[in-house]
Parts: sequence; structure tokens; C-alpha cells
Amino acid sequence: MQEQRKVSVRVPVLTRVEGEGALELDIDNGVITNLKFSIFEPPRLFEKLLEGRDFQEVPDITARICGICPVAYQMSAVHAAEMAFGVQISPWTRALRRLLYCGEWIQSHALHIHLLAAPDFLGFEDALTMAKKFPRVVKRGLKLQSIGNRIMRVVGGRSVHPVNACAGGFYAAPPLDDMRALQAELVAVQADAYELVRWVASLPMPDDEQDFVSVALHHPDEYPFNEGRLISSDGLDIGIAEYEAHFDEFQMAHSTALHAHLHGKPYLVGPLARVNLLHEQLPAHLLALLEGSDVQFPSRNMFHSMAARALEIAYCIDEAIRILEAYAPTDQPHVAVTPRAGTGFGCTEAPRGMLWHRYDFNADGTVKTARIVPPTSQSQARMELDLHQSLHAFGLEHDDDALRLRAEQVIRNYDPCISCATHFLRLKVNR
Repeated sequence: MQEQRKVSVRVPVLTRVEGEGALELDIDNGVITNLKFSIFEPPRLFEKLLEGRDFQEVPDITARICGICPVAYQMSAVHAAEMAFGVQISPWTRALRRLLYCGEWIQSHALHIHLLAAPDFLGFEDALTMAKKFPRVVKRGLKLQSIGNRIMRVVGGRSVHPVNACAGGFYAAPPLDDMRALQAELVAVQADAYELVRWVASLPMPDDEQDFVSVALHHPDEYPFNEGRLISSDGLDIGIAEYEAHFDEFQMAHSTALHAHLHGKPYLVGPLARVNLLHEQLPAHLLALLEGSDVQFPSRNMFHSMAARALEIAYCIDEAIRILEAYAPTDQPHVAVTPRAGTGFGCTEAPRGMLWHRYDFNADGTVKTARIVPPTSQSQARMELDLHQSLHAFGLEHDDDALRLRAEQVIRNYDPCISCATHFLRLKVNR
């Protein structure tokens, strides 16, 4: 008879994630009795800071929520203002925004795969140690991350917290020479991106199939960045203005980020959810890179998230080249915006998943109220459920170090952007 035991595993600071979080895990007689993925960074109150600000200030302020995915915050913000004010952007602006988003996905996904997640799958403590045995792999990751940052710098004005996006378009059109040079650089790394997909699909991944609901934007004509309806694997199909009628947020005592449910249950956003729902919109030559591997989509294996990220990098390289081939400068990079009182919604696909904004504007274009729902807070309930299921499947009889490593691997697999999630605060005072 197997000896029963009581175990308490504490991970006071999670490594190789953005931000500060911790994990508490108690096991009693072979059952997890307490599991808390704690986000303990202090709330930064961005929604309150936005009140009274002019609509054109909002994109640059919300970009400061995150240094890894500032474009997502900017795009959701400008879309919300444009909806509220009835602005119709030009096809030129739409294409350039799509290019800017490609840059963000490339740099974020490349960072996660090569520096944060891959060491878990190859048995290394960190990327520096991994680089001693796999220098070419790490160099490829840095090269791909660099080209993503380069797109953001050329199109957005800066690689971190870009400053060129505005409601109505862009403040300035990137010079043609810079865009042609960028196009050549992307063509030069296209083969690296394809090789990355094959390499990730070949990694030894745990067999960890689960049932979960995937949620993502869906656009009928393209793989989505900036536009679409919200769909789910269990039949949801709504406009972004209907978000609050179907999704609920609630506070947990152990986290400064809100949890979120869809119709009362956890759900998944991010690259695996997107590829599961939208893989038929990816080019056939990219899906063919997975042939002969154990990774096929749709997938119920949570650890296939990394393969989904690699696919999206390859897609973004191809898409960026396509947009740049057709690029021509314009002397009207933005249209005039006339503010009015109203409510606007913006919803885009950040690297880590769907990012939803709502703004109520005064007649002069200043913000009356704001609400921002980031991907990490939406996935927190799913992360905790995943930890329960993955650790039971892994085997709770493993020693504490093995359990700790597997738990951290599960969390890092979501690539949580913890700082992004900590700008909520719900205060209750009992006197």
C-alpha cells in the first residue's frame, strides 16, 4: 500500500515570467487541498488614471501597462475611440496597424519560446545554461525577437511603448526606404521562422490532454489581430460590445488580478485558443511544417501552446512581408477625429490573448470611465484549473522539487504577463 503524505509546496517567486507571482500548493492524502496562483503586484489603477484624459492621450498611457505588449493596448484603445466617435480609418491605416501587430507578436512569442519556455522542455535551469548546448537555437530566438522589435520601431517610432499610433491612424508615415530595408530583413529570417515551427514540434512535450473552452476573435477573411467577433469552442458568437453580458470578473483574496469566467466557467485565451479555433485560416504551407510530428491542431494538450506560438511567428513573418510589398507612403497618415459623447469598445488579440477595452467619453473627448480586461487575468482561473489537472496527471507522489518544477512549467506555458493584470482594485471596508 502506498504511503500517504501531507505536502506543502511553496514557490515564493516565480522565475522566467513577466512580473511577480507565487504559487501555494498543499497535498493531503493524495489530493490537492489548496492551490493558489497568487499575483501580488500592487494594482496600478490605470483605469482611474485615464479619467479626465483626452482621447488622444489614452493610447500612449495604456501602452505603459506593459512593455512587452504595448501595441495591443494601443490598438484596443484607438479602436474604442474610433467606434465612439464614428471614425472610418483608411485601408492604408488598417494595413499598417496589422504590420505593427505582427511586430509585437513576433518579439513576444520569440522571447517566450527561446528564453522562458524552452529550458523547461530541455531540462535547463535557464536560457543562458541552455545556450551552452544549443547556441544556434538561442541565437535564432534573439534574431527573431530583434526583427519583431525592428518592426515596432520603424512603424511605431519606438520598439518599447511606441508613440506613432493615434485615433484615426498614425501621426506619421514610415519612410519608404526604411520599409524596404525592413522587408529585406524579414525575407532573410523567413527560413528561420519555418525551422522554428519544426523544431518546437519536435520537442519532448508532456502528454497532458484536458477539456477546456477556447475563446478568440474571429474575422471571416483573415487571421485576426484587430477586428472580429468573439467566438468560443462551445458556440459563443457575439459582437465585442456584448462582452459584459457573457463574461464575468470576480475577485479572489489571494490575487490582485481579477479572475474571469465565461458563462460561469474558466476559459482559455491566447495562441493555443486562437490556433484551435482558427487553424483553417492559417496558410497550408505553415500547417504542413507540422507533418510527421505529434502536434496537430485543434489540440487539447496545453503544452502545445508553444507550437501555436511558433506557428504564429511564421505567419506574422509571412504577413509582414506581404504588407510591406504593397506599402507606399501617404501624405494623409490619419483622418480627422471629431469627439462626441458616447461609448466605444475595442477588442484585439494581444500575444497572450484577447484584450478588451470599454470607454465612456464626454462630449469634449475626455474619458468619463474606462474598463480594461487583459488576457492574463482572463486566463488565471484556467491556469489554476490546469495546475490541478496537470499535477494530478503528473503524479502527486513525486518529490517536492519535481512537483515544484512541473507547476512552474505549467504556469510558464501560459506566458503570464503578470504586471498587465494588476491594475484592478476592489475595496471592501468593514467597520
